[in-house]
Amino acid sequence: MSEEHKRWTCISKKILSFIFIIIAIFCSLKIAVFYIPFVIAFIISLMMEPAIRKLMKKFKLSRRISSIIMFIIVFGIILGLLIWGIVTLISEVTNLSSNFNEYYENISNVIQNLINNLRLNLPDQVTVILRDITSSFLQRLSGFLQQFLGNILKFFTSIPTIAIYFAVTILALYFICTDKIYMIDELEHHLPEKWVKEIAIHLKEITKTLGGYLKAQLVLILISFVISLIGFYIMYFAGLNIGFPLLIALGIAFVDALPILGSGTVMIPWAIISGVNGHLALGMSIIVLLIIMSITRQFVEPKIVSRKYWNTSNFYYYCNVYRL
Repeated sequence: MSEEHKRWTCISKKILSFIFIIIAIFCSLKIAVFYIPFVIAFIISLMMEPAIRKLMKKFKLSRRISSIIMFIIVFGIILGLLIWGIVTLISEVTNLSSNFNEYYENISNVIQNLINNLRLNLPDQVTVILRDITSSFLQRLSGFLQQFLGNILKFFTSIPTIAIYFAVTILALYFICTDKIYMIDELEHHLPEKWVKEIAIHLKEITKTLGGYLKAQLVLILISFVISLIGFYIMYFAGLNIGFPLLIALGIAFVDALPILGSGTVMIPWAIISGVNGHLALGMSIIVLLIIMSITRQFVEPKIVSRKYWNTSNFYYYCNVYRL
């Protein structure tokens, strides 16, 4: 085989691999509605595993009993948080949707006033251009937010769909926790030994690299969300013009999850605008909350990111660790 033929063969394989990956991602997104509950259950089971092992070791319980105890505790927490979250989100989204035009006018007036105050330093043509750009941006953002809020309300009011997803996730979580060893044994018995070893190696590498990173980022985002939620509820009960604590905390967590951007890209302009418009207490409170979130993240992030989440050497060792 000539060198030219080998080169084109290699290129063809890479192109086919790329096409296959694109098709796999597309198909995965299309059928995500079916496997997402199982992925969520698997992630929760990984988080429950240390507690299950601790119960087994400390109280000399079987894996099934320990799994059932932890499952009941986690089920109660998830159910309580789900009910509270759905009720609160429906209330906040409904309130925001009904008063959206009023909030839009207030924000538009604030920005227009800021632009008008810049007339002393900017030519009239620049001011007009800024006003037009701002108005166009706010209109597009308003349409997007209204559609987004409508989709959220539509999703959370579809109780049967949520109930089905919740039931499938809980059932999958129960069976994964209690029958994990049985499933591993069945996988070992029905697959060739070479395949099992290859799967173990790939799972270990994926979990160590991608899984560890994602878990660390999820923990950091969760910490930011919890701190911001507590802070916004304190501001809400203090009467500092925070009308939607849960929605705002979710928005801060979403921005914090984006690359490069962080919670400061939202909270710093918000604090400045609040202070300029006379809400000095709100602006200072937002800055204090941002400082608390940043300090907490600086202390927690190195420990979480450097931690190893998967330290088993192979599939058989994993089975021996958890087998009774």
